Amino acid sequence: QVQLVESGGGLVQAGGSLRLSCAASGDTICISAMGWYRQAPGKERELVAAITSGGSTNYADSVKGRFTIARDNAKNMLYLQMNSLKPEDTAVYYCAGSPETSISYVRSPRDYAYWGQGTQVTVSS
Repeated sequence: QVQLVESGGGLVQAGGSLRLSCAASGDTICISAMGWYRQAPGKERELVAAITSGGSTNYADSVKGRFTIARDNAKNMLYLQMNSLKPEDTAVYYCAGSPETSISYVRSPRDYAYWGQGTQVTVSS
């Protein structure tokens, strides 16, 4: 069993910053790549950023240059630093874990076996 718990969401004004954290516990050996997804009301869940255990990353075009994904493998932690936030970034953000090792194979929600409960991020204009 793997548990993923997100924290750090909240309400912020446009242009502000937030840092999301995700703590992994349990059989963390089952996790290689990790990612952040988000889902806004009425929209599909979309990839925000992904990172392998070796540090390879992939970002959605909409967040490139504003968001940074990072992980601390020793602490089983995943982070998402979000800067220059926009109202369209408003969504529930989910932490996800995958047994896949290549960044090329973690581009879809179905590539991830483990999910957190999500944390709400609201950006006001």
